[in-house]
Amino acid sequence: MFGDIPFIAAGILIVIGIVTIVTRHNLIKMVMGLAVVEAGVNLMLVATGYRNGGVAPIFTNAPSTDMVLPTVQAMTLTNIVIGIATTALLLSFVMIIYRKYGSADVRDMRRLKG
Repeated sequence: MFGDIPFIAAGILIVIGIVTIVTRHNLIKMVMGLAVVEAGVNLMLVATGYRNGGVAPIFTNAPSTDMVLPTVQAMTLTNIVIGIATTALLLSFVMIIYRKYGSADVRDMRRLKG
């Protein structure tokens, strides 16, 4: 029962982020929704690699017990770095759009439609 809580929390975070992206009209709030989705994916990755009673895989003379999966941890760190770069790029796009149109609201940018 309690082993499923991280997966449920990750699913809730992903759903909240997707709903924020779809329902909000402010570009900054949309980028924040994407960051919440990324946090949910990171939580799901970490929960996938967890083993009950496992030890950290950093020992050179490791005991013969179960270890948590280091591949998932490496993927999570990579996802964090990519998420930060993506968020920074999207926020720079939002700044450029704000300078051009004077608003970060998507409804005010109907001039983008060719």
